[in-house]
Amino acid sequence: MTGLLWACATVPAAVGAGLCVSGRRADRVAPALGIVTAGVVLALSVAVALGRPATSAPFLPGAEFGLAVDALAAVVLPAVAAVTLLVLVFSAADVAGARARYTGLLLLFAAAVVVTVCATTLPALLFAWEVMGATSYALIGFRWQEPHRVGAGLTAFLTTRTADLGMYLAAGAALAGGSGLALADLPGLPAPWRDVAAAGLLVAALGKAAQLPFTAWLSAAMQGPSPVSALLHSAAMVAMGGYLLLRVSPLLGATSWAGPTAAWVGALTALLLGAVALAQRDLKQLLAASTAAQLGFVVLGAGVAAVAGGTAHLVAHAATKALLFLAAGAWLTALGTKQLPALRGAARRWPLVGVCAAVGALALAGVAPLSLWATKDAVLAGAHEESLALYLVGLAAAALSAGYAGKVLWLVWQRLPADAEAGYDTEEEGTRQVRVLQQAPLVVLAAGAAVLGLLALPPVGETLRRFLGETGAPTPSWAEMAISALLAVAGVLLMASVRVRDRSWGRVGSWLEGWLGLARATDLVVVRPVLRTAEALARFDDRVLARAVTGAGRGALRTARAAARFDDAVLDRAVAGAATAGVRLADATGRADLAGPDAAVRSLAAGTRWLGGWARRTQTGQLHQYYVSAAVVLAAALALLLAVR
Repeated sequence: MTGLLWACATVPAAVGAGLCVSGRRADRVAPALGIVTAGVVLALSVAVALGRPATSAPFLPGAEFGLAVDALAAVVLPAVAAVTLLVLVFSAADVAGARARYTGLLLLFAAAVVVTVCATTLPALLFAWEVMGATSYALIGFRWQEPHRVGAGLTAFLTTRTADLGMYLAAGAALAGGSGLALADLPGLPAPWRDVAAAGLLVAALGKAAQLPFTAWLSAAMQGPSPVSALLHSAAMVAMGGYLLLRVSPLLGATSWAGPTAAWVGALTALLLGAVALAQRDLKQLLAASTAAQLGFVVLGAGVAAVAGGTAHLVAHAATKALLFLAAGAWLTALGTKQLPALRGAARRWPLVGVCAAVGALALAGVAPLSLWATKDAVLAGAHEESLALYLVGLAAAALSAGYAGKVLWLVWQRLPADAEAGYDTEEEGTRQVRVLQQAPLVVLAAGAAVLGLLALPPVGETLRRFLGETGAPTPSWAEMAISALLAVAGVLLMASVRVRDRSWGRVGSWLEGWLGLARATDLVVVRPVLRTAEALARFDDRVLARAVTGAGRGALRTARAAARFDDAVLDRAVAGAATAGVRLADATGRADLAGPDAAVRSLAAGTRWLGGWARRTQTGQLHQYYVSAAVVLAAALALLLAVR
């Protein structure tokens, strides 16, 4: 089973990396390969959710790379995998150009999210957190030929990276406190390291979840493709900020301040960003602001220890928001605009898309019995137990969610105006069609947006609380749920008024539409200082480092030229002189050889030839001559013998 857990992360990572490096050669097969891979990951996630394995591997000295599917991960992991699969199906019909790169980045991003969900140690969480941030930057700036999209990705990256420093602070506190780097050990840290770790993780999570004061990056991130927005802002990147706080809820509760701080930041984000969403005239901007607002309820749930309610809201919101972002993407592709005034009657042109979007909008509004009605109330019950003021702020935020959801609902279902075509194709050239692969995921997500509220309703809600080990958690009363449902219906009906929907709010409206001025503040506080620092470093590089390198290069060239001259003047001459002397010595040796050894050899050969010729003269063939010769030899030998004796 642990092998399946590793496969959940390594399979999409391997396929995604392969697609990223393959280039355009894999564009034709990339969508199908991405869908198949996501389907495999979904099957694996269901299997590990049932088996709930745990594993670890050496990563850094004294730090383990730990993964486990506990009760919380078992609920969230299949939801993340399912939304990823549906987004890839939609993308197959919606995204054109560089499909291999797009699919590869999306799969790498999904692998990082899987590790984030299953991480049990800070090293594993940090690794996945970094990969998730880097791939989100690449996905937001996917159309890199357009500078404003790259700039939007840079804004998102720098803002979240600034908040991510908190996670390194938490890791340092864990090491200093001596409790180890396991997330489960953090509540046992001694003071003040426990507070430092809680502060670091709180900042990192709030940055990722686009909570105050980090919300503005979410507005910039809308420059990415619509399927990217659907994944990043429903079940993945933004949701992972809320998920992290749910996971470390025991750490928040172990301090006297972290839980209330998270609760109030979540509640205020839900309220203020709900007002921001209500003021938007761009559909994707409205959905982005509503994402921060809805994640505020998840953060609120983590802060008041309503983990089951926060988890149910996280999962239900994933289906609802993915549905609405994909519907917005379908209209953008078909009509070439995402401006709400130009989308009047868009739902009537493609009724299936319109009906699915209506289900998502009503669920977002909190209309009973759709999903976010029950899950939101499960969180508000925990807030009510904690503080009446906190509950009232959350209830006001819920009323605002009905307002901005109703705004979308009534606009897209109005009658088509006579001059509808005049508002189309303002952002890109529309195709005037919504393909089957774009519509099919909407149906599945609409079903999820309709029924996932069961996670917060009895008896499923009670089962979920027991499954997550949440004992004694407050549950919403039927009276509270009725009040919430009535507020939702009232908010939606109120937005049916054209006068309310279209009125100008003056400076307040401009302030809200500009995301509370946080976009400009983020640019001034985060983006511009970083860019100016980068420009200063570039100038330093040009004026100092580049000159030093150039000077060193010129010195090296001068040294090389001097060495070349020395080589020509000294070494080459020495080599040439040695060669000439060698040739002369060889000539002298040759002459001496001809005059001495060769002459002796020639003389010996001549003498040998003469003796041979003389010896042949005696070989006449006459037998008596041989006898005479033998007698002469014997006589000579006898005479020599007598002389010697």
